Amino acid sequence: MTWKTKRVYVAFLGLHFALVFLIGSQQAMSVMSQGATLLPPAWDSFFSRGEDIASAALGQDLAFSNPFRQLIAAYTYSAGIETGYGFFAPSVVPARKMVFEIRYDNGRVEYELPGVGGAATGHRLTLLFENIERIRYEPLRKMMFKMMAFSIWREHPEAVQVRVVFGFVNTPTISEFQNGKSTWYEVLYVYDFSPPRRPVGP
Repeated sequence: MTWKTKRVYVAFLGLHFALVFLIGSQQAMSVMSQGATLLPPAWDSFFSRGEDIASAALGQDLAFSNPFRQLIAAYTYSAGIETGYGFFAPSVVPARKMVFEIRYDNGRVEYELPGVGGAATGHRLTLLFENIERIRYEPLRKMMFKMMAFSIWREHPEAVQVRVVFGFVNTPTISEFQNGKSTWYEVLYVYDFSPPRRPVGP
């Protein structure tokens, strides 16, 4: 291996770990800037500024069509850098939940949760929900929900509409629980889909 080739490899590794550092810092500072940790509230603005700097370095302030932003996003997603580095123990995020509301011609309404075939699939579904929540490009998010609704149509071919509801399951703090507050659901996105057109036979 020539020295020039080694320099290319070193530069590539440096860039890779710089992206890991930026994304990890951005997600950690995002949590800390919300005052959800044991750190002094006076530090919130400092962490918020750090999050903005990391976002700018990742090109997230640029337009969606910007080539630099698209290149960084493509690499971080394909390399798995975009997920898995944002966990910050003092601030455990609420559970995410998706519910399908299935409507029929006669007015009957059914509710169904996404089905999983095993523990491994359940973990992947949790990761998918995390990614969906972070999507800011609405057409992409809607398309992902539509693809999931399509699986419901295959199981319920007589349905005339499928509503997808996505949000958080929030749990009360200890003091709120002692005061009688229970778990509540916070809706983030709601989409209504009509069944796909079926080919008309002869």
